[in-house]
Amino acid sequence: MKDNNNFKLGTIIIIMVITAIISGITSGVIVYSSYGKNTGISYKTINNDTSLREFLEVYEQVTTEYYEDVNKEELIKAAISSMLEYLNDNYTSYLDRSETNALNDTLKGEYRGVGVYIRDHLIMSVIDDSPAFHAGVKANDEILKVNGEDVGEKSAAEISKMITTSKSKDVVVTLKRGSEVLDITMELSRVYIPAIYSEVIDNTSIGYLRLATFSSTVAEQVKRDLNKFNEENISALILDLRANGGGYLSAAEDVSNMFIEKGKVIYSLKSKNDEKVVKDNTLDKLDYELIVLVDENTASAAEILASALKDSYGATLVGKTTYGKGKVQQTVRFSNGTMAKYTSAKWYRPNGNCIDGEGIIPDYEVDLTIERDKNNNIIKVVDSQLDKAIELLS
Repeated sequence: MKDNNNFKLGTIIIIMVITAIISGITSGVIVYSSYGKNTGISYKTINNDTSLREFLEVYEQVTTEYYEDVNKEELIKAAISSMLEYLNDNYTSYLDRSETNALNDTLKGEYRGVGVYIRDHLIMSVIDDSPAFHAGVKANDEILKVNGEDVGEKSAAEISKMITTSKSKDVVVTLKRGSEVLDITMELSRVYIPAIYSEVIDNTSIGYLRLATFSSTVAEQVKRDLNKFNEENISALILDLRANGGGYLSAAEDVSNMFIEKGKVIYSLKSKNDEKVVKDNTLDKLDYELIVLVDENTASAAEILASALKDSYGATLVGKTTYGKGKVQQTVRFSNGTMAKYTSAKWYRPNGNCIDGEGIIPDYEVDLTIERDKNNNIIKVVDSQLDKAIELLS
């Protein structure tokens, strides 16, 4: 069996934004609409809306009569942020310029960071040619501190945010490697996120396809690699969606269309005033025995693909229960480079269930195996989830 540590696991709005790669703006992205709907706001609308008139009156009074100078732009940003916070929805918020840029970068397949994939406090893999790669960071290193602050009680997402929001251009990460403790300094920089990785597993006819994010071009890349698999006469496929936080909803639909038979349901949406069922409308379909790897960081658009393949294709799911992001958002972009995002609908699996807050339970629940010595030092992390998938297909 192949040594799974050799796999190059690289890694808007259904809302994604990298949950397991070092980044920390949001959790899980499905982008259903980039700009929202045209609400048709006019002077008549404003004049007839008592609440809006009151807001404008207060704004006018504060900006002209407050005893100190008022930054109008910051005042409006605070008002928008408070309005969205009032809705008490985890996926509805105001994004400042840096957060908006981070989201846009993620969708383009890059981000500002050091280039590692974190699971709990462990570095599971390092992106080639990244700051971490050049600093000598290795898979299975355990993160102890970030800039001298202990991370013992922090989640992977919190650790990621500590690194990417470092005030200095450099970040110091304290790592434990076996019995050795290392302080490694890395410069935060633009890191390219590999969207996919594929290969045929040694000594098998099983294809392995790692899908890290749903960028605008990922469907083209998936189609290319599936064509290569056809030429290599594989008989089964493992699709790895672990730590895939989502991305463009249209990309998830496009990938689903490659697998599922025409007419089968991919997902459905229910908003305040509408219901929509999205079905495969292409002649493309595959007949591979299919296993999908998922974990607690499989979110949003990745959950849509996983559930579509489970319910409408017959795939087997292996790993851990997914994140549980069953809502979709629309975004409103402002001329000053900021953005607002708000929940506009819930999505449902082909079987009719909404996974929000619950996730998708795999057919085979499998933990990663972490081997430690008598001093509790990590010796090796074994990808038991991938091993189980290979076992089932073999």
